[in-house]
Amino acid sequence: MANTKEIKDRIKSVRDTQKITNAMYLIASTKLQKAKSELDQTRPYFSALQGEIKRIFRTSAHVQSKYLYPEEGSATLNGTYGILVITADKGLAGAYNQNVIRQVQKMLADHADTKLFVVGEYGRQFFLQHHIPIERSFLYTAQNPTMQRAREISAILLDFFDRRQLDKIFIVYTDLKSGMAEEARQTRLLPFHRAQFASGPEEAKVSESFEFQPSMTAVLDNLMPSYVSGFIYSALVDSFCSEQEARMTAMDSANENAQKILDNLSTQYNRVRQGAITQEITEVSAGAKAQRMKRMKEVSGT
Repeated sequence: MANTKEIKDRIKSVRDTQKITNAMYLIASTKLQKAKSELDQTRPYFSALQGEIKRIFRTSAHVQSKYLYPEEGSATLNGTYGILVITADKGLAGAYNQNVIRQVQKMLADHADTKLFVVGEYGRQFFLQHHIPIERSFLYTAQNPTMQRAREISAILLDFFDRRQLDKIFIVYTDLKSGMAEEARQTRLLPFHRAQFASGPEEAKVSESFEFQPSMTAVLDNLMPSYVSGFIYSALVDSFCSEQEARMTAMDSANENAQKILDNLSTQYNRVRQGAITQEITEVSAGAKAQRMKRMKEVSGT
């Protein structure tokens, strides 16, 4: 059994670790609130942008665009796919990164002709270690996503799509659902289905006459890149928020486990200390008894 010094050293080590996990929990909480606030500030613009795209479809449901999915009866798009993978730069976030990786592996198994575009150091290292080719790795950090980075990613993906090097582009990220629960999900980024911009029953067909210059298709093609950038930015922020939420959950569990270890160590320390005290008392009592017996023998011998 360990002695009191060893147990006290272990208690100190666990408490030091607990300080680190507490600090990481607080940092993740602060980053989460900041990222959600920045996303909320940009939502009105992209909501308005989506509204304008819907206005076009309410004006003409059969408008054509290179960014739209072919209508029924057209040739299927089974060529080269692209996947934008969003992971974190580090671990200590529960199953956050593993859930995204599993989703990508499943997609690669279903469609081998796929190019990967990776955000986040964790994803880069995983694919490199498993000898999975990466078409483009965005080397800036996954921390603190910005609209500028989203536009850079969007421009590269759109260039591949416009040059017909990719027939479909998917994005795999972690969505922070209501109730602060995370879920790894895949979404087709390009081409769009018209149904994504379908009007609800409360939105009647536009009766006013709108004029689109130079054409309705040109206006739609000009709006779509901005919409893609907004979607990517939203996915980056959602993933970042999900990472912080997952890290908060992991650190909270680590704190609880550390407290359980401390409670067990404290109990063990008290038992060892009480055993040592009892042994000292026993030794003192035995020594005192031996001294009395010795004096009694000396007295009786005289």
